[in-house]
Amino acid sequence: MSTNFLEAGRLGRAKAAYTTRRAELGTLTTLVNGASIPREGDLVLARVMEVGQHPRVELPGGRKAELYLDDEVVLCYGNRYAPDQFEAEVPNDLDYCHMVAGGGVAARVVSWHFDMEFPTVIEPVGLLADRSGRVVNLREFGLPSTPYIGPRPRTIAVVGTAMNAGKTTTAAGIVNGLTRAGLNVGAAKVTGTGAGKDLWLMRDAGAQTVLDFTDAGYPSTYKVPLPEVEQIVSTLTGHLAAGGAEAIILEVADGLYQYETACLLASPNFRAQVDGVIFAAGDAMGATAGVNWLQDHGLPVAGVGGLLTASPLAMREAVAAVDVPVLDLYALCDAGIVDRLGYLAIAA
Repeated sequence: MSTNFLEAGRLGRAKAAYTTRRAELGTLTTLVNGASIPREGDLVLARVMEVGQHPRVELPGGRKAELYLDDEVVLCYGNRYAPDQFEAEVPNDLDYCHMVAGGGVAARVVSWHFDMEFPTVIEPVGLLADRSGRVVNLREFGLPSTPYIGPRPRTIAVVGTAMNAGKTTTAAGIVNGLTRAGLNVGAAKVTGTGAGKDLWLMRDAGAQTVLDFTDAGYPSTYKVPLPEVEQIVSTLTGHLAAGGAEAIILEVADGLYQYETACLLASPNFRAQVDGVIFAAGDAMGATAGVNWLQDHGLPVAGVGGLLTASPLAMREAVAAVDVPVLDLYALCDAGIVDRLGYLAIAA
């Protein structure tokens, strides 16, 4: 292992990714390389060697910067679980690996979907460290637990069959409807892979404050132990409540059969923090299976939404198959969503 000082201005010229947005890059003055073994959340300066599936990197402010050969980027090591894209793991060396998410996650790809191009290849230059040569981790910049002890805002969780089932669109619709009803709405994406797209959508929908797991110090929640995932949820909801949210919308990434998602939803701690669940699905059969799974695990299902609501035929199938309301985007965005959710009604 070797430690070298960074030349002045080098990090400023690099393209720092969304996942690094909470890190104080100005305090990082050395590079550690050689035989170092990276950990999830370690920040890395890397060089782009081949542009593949992800030709752009999302910057902290949301702009997507084009990548060119030999560009230097600042990413976070993290695992990735994305059935429609990549399965990837933090490597045990600083050899060539991949940028596996546009939000800025470095990992080594294990498998990928048939429709994906070869992943973008990066060469780690070194782990970022402070002046003493101590490697820093995103966890150090995460929000602390809040001492908030007031009443818990009514909280709705949005879960789904899989990625691309329409969870974020559904969550944003609920945010918009409750905002139009006059409520201060907070939103959080509590699991997934770091990227800003979902946060920007919920902010555009009217959420006063939007957070995600990167705010808690995690570039990804894949392979994160359940107690830590539960702590992410508690930390983010605590900060939203302390910030004055009257209603909180949580998005849980991936599908019910994804391991971390299944563990979280089956957790008594999670059930104690939510007042209702909206399930997003692509078809009636998925909606039926999901509603049954959630009810079997004691979760209060308040409705079904998601991709299936784009089709009147699929909606009719779902209405006939499930015993909860089926809510399209128009219904979610209407101020009357407060009443349509029945027992979840929140007094302004």
